[in-house]
Formats: sequence, C-alpha cells, structure tokens
Amino acid sequence: MPFVDVGSLAPFEKGVGWRARLFHTGSVTISHWEFDAGASVHPHHHPQEEVWEIFEGVVEVTIGEETRVARPGVVAVVPPNSVHSVRALEAGRAVVIDQPLRLGFGPEPEFHAAG
Repeated sequence: MPFVDVGSLAPFEKGVGWRARLFHTGSVTISHWEFDAGASVHPHHHPQEEVWEIFEGVVEVTIGEETRVARPGVVAVVPPNSVHSVRALEAGRAVVIDQPLRLGFGPEPEFHAAG
C-alpha cells in the first residue's frame, strides 16, 4: 500500500480561514484542514458521506437540526445529502474523509491508488 506525504501536497484555501491539503484514493477523498478561530463553512450539502475528526481546536458542527461542539477525539458523521455547517470556535486542525470521491472540490491532486 502506498504512503502519502501530506506535507508535500500543495495547500489551497477554501474560504477565509480554511486551508487544506487533499488527495484521493480509489474510493475516498481525504483532506487535512487547518482553520482559524471564527472561520466558518456555510450550510451546504453534497452526495458524499463526510466524516470529520478534530485533532486540535474546537468547532461547532451543525448537521440538519442538531448542533454540537466537537473537540479533539470527537468524530462528526454527516450523512449523504444532509445540510451541514461548521464554525471554528478556536483555531485548529481536522481530517475530513468524503466517500465516494469528492471531485471538483479543490485543486485536483494526483490519485493515490490503494493496493
């Protein structure tokens, strides 16, 4: 199975205060995010299931009508086509996994095939 050096991937900014490095495998898109306190992701939806794991900082995640505060160790699972938003209460880092692939989300990185 190949290895991906995330630090070597080109970062991009997706909205004010959100920076990511992402790559695709054969079936998922994995993005490593850094975010600033006060940065937010507007309510939106997409066909992919999305899993957020917070590694540093604190965010407020809204999925549908439910809002929770997520800290390191908390995982938020967004079902496909669910309206969701995120607001950073503190600066931090998170990994987000989208399944199936989320093409067209950012700069198209190379694929890293599993196997």
